Amino acid sequence: MAKVTENIVGIVDVGSAKTCVLIGEATDAGLRYRGHGMSDSRGMRKGAIAELDKATASIQRAVEEAEDSAGFPLERATLGIGGPHIRGVNSRGGIVLGSRPREINRDDVRQAVERARSVSLPPDRQTIHLLPQEFIVDEQGSIQDPAGMIGMRLEVNAHVITAATGATQSLITAANRAGLHVDDVVFEPLGCADATLDCDERELGVCLVDIGAGSTEVVVFYEGAVAHTGVIPIGGDHFTNDVAVGMRTPLADADKIKRLFGCAIVTSIPEGNEVETPSVGDRPARLVPQRMLGEILEPRARELFEMLREQLRQAGVLEGLGAGCVLVGGGSRLPAIAEIAEQVMRCPARLGSINGIPRMPAALAQSDFASCVGLLMYTHRARVGRCKEEQGVKARLRALFVGA
Repeated sequence: MAKVTENIVGIVDVGSAKTCVLIGEATDAGLRYRGHGMSDSRGMRKGAIAELDKATASIQRAVEEAEDSAGFPLERATLGIGGPHIRGVNSRGGIVLGSRPREINRDDVRQAVERARSVSLPPDRQTIHLLPQEFIVDEQGSIQDPAGMIGMRLEVNAHVITAATGATQSLITAANRAGLHVDDVVFEPLGCADATLDCDERELGVCLVDIGAGSTEVVVFYEGAVAHTGVIPIGGDHFTNDVAVGMRTPLADADKIKRLFGCAIVTSIPEGNEVETPSVGDRPARLVPQRMLGEILEPRARELFEMLREQLRQAGVLEGLGAGCVLVGGGSRLPAIAEIAEQVMRCPARLGSINGIPRMPAALAQSDFASCVGLLMYTHRARVGRCKEEQGVKARLRALFVGA
């Protein structure tokens, strides 16, 4: 059991609508699925914890279900994080290697990256990711790995992702109270990217749009590196609220109607179609034209992508989307939303399909679970990278002792 536990990879994705816990196992053949659990998210508001006890209980229920599914306890996990409090900023740092050119080693690379980390942050914010974009050796840019090169100065352009300290610590506290040790906190779209994007898209320039219940998280890749991250305060719940108000029906019924009959383009709905719509209170249900539903959903969908377009324009990355947009998350399941994205963004758009994990149930291959599956893949990849780096350090130390 101890050996199995060492190879276990676990993630917790606490969204505004659902909490998902996914467990995988690192094997010689790669990552494979072992179990998962889900529960309705309680105590969450706009991607952050509003009631700690309720959020803790939601995580605990999902963990217990995942443990029953996997057949062993989960002790450690990576947390996915999102919400309007996330901010991304580009930074630059560098070091002087000496008065004469010399070979760049791994310690030099780390020092340059740490210099890029020194962004002035308010006391209520913390850095959760420092992502190198390119290295510059003596003014020669576009270098992915400068180790072993010769130069006098090493610089790095990096993307720094920060989060509100209070929101982050509350999430960690809830996971701790649910019996989990938190190994890392990861911005959810970075995980989604592992599950849905290919290398060509990252090189050409692509915007991954994760439409969640409470907000929409965004990450832009260009030339293989993260060029921009951001959050738009519109999610699937806003669409549902619009339907509830516009059709004068309870929220639960509005959500069901949106899922069954919704469409983001009014003209794609046949004229004459009607939807039975429950009324509020004791009033009888009514038949409402289905096109009325489209007339409610289409403006909200256009608003979402207009806000995205403006955000990317201000960040200077809008013109670099050679591979267009990829839509994931529960909100991406609204029919015709990819067409709206293409019209507003003026670039290709597609719905993201998940690169599955061996033995993973088909139910987890839906776009709702892109962040869960992606976070597991991201965590496994990061762990493999750390192991290779540690093995490299050990090999160099052994060589030193042998040489002595």
